[in-house]
Amino acid sequence: MAKSGANQSEMIFTAAQLADLLGLTPRRVQQLAEEGIVVKSGRGKYVAAESVQNYIRLQAEGAAGKSEVDYFDERALHERAKRRKTELELAVMEGELHRSDDVKLVMNDMIAAFRSRILAMPSKLAPQLLAKDELPVILEMLTREVHDALTELSAYDPKKFYAASSEFVELNDDDPG
Repeated sequence: MAKSGANQSEMIFTAAQLADLLGLTPRRVQQLAEEGIVVKSGRGKYVAAESVQNYIRLQAEGAAGKSEVDYFDERALHERAKRRKTELELAVMEGELHRSDDVKLVMNDMIAAFRSRILAMPSKLAPQLLAKDELPVILEMLTREVHDALTELSAYDPKKFYAASSEFVELNDDDPG
């Protein structure tokens, strides 16, 4: 606050001081000055009282422009959200939806097993291929190992996801109903 003996209408603030007073950033104060809301007194200086009054008026106009919240609309939105949440929780419990953490866990295990299998191929096949000298036989052995590894990787087993989920509940489908 620049002048101690000045009256309130002549108080001059810096952008930082006005920003602190209004709960804004100094950059936002500068933007408001460009919009004519905050009144400049000079370079980096602002007339405090008039600027604060203009800012309050701007906030009041903004608040008046908002429509009243309709209780029934809000209640319907809330009920819709609760219903959607319940549907998602039920889908997880029934095993129709998997949580991302469960998927990460199972997929990391599958990828790690696949990686191990691929990395073990040279040491497994090298002794077998040592005595082979026909290209078709060598190709067939390599192809078979690659296919076996890929088949293991592609085998989707939902029970792995169910086992990873603490929320899965197995339901009996024996109930006629």
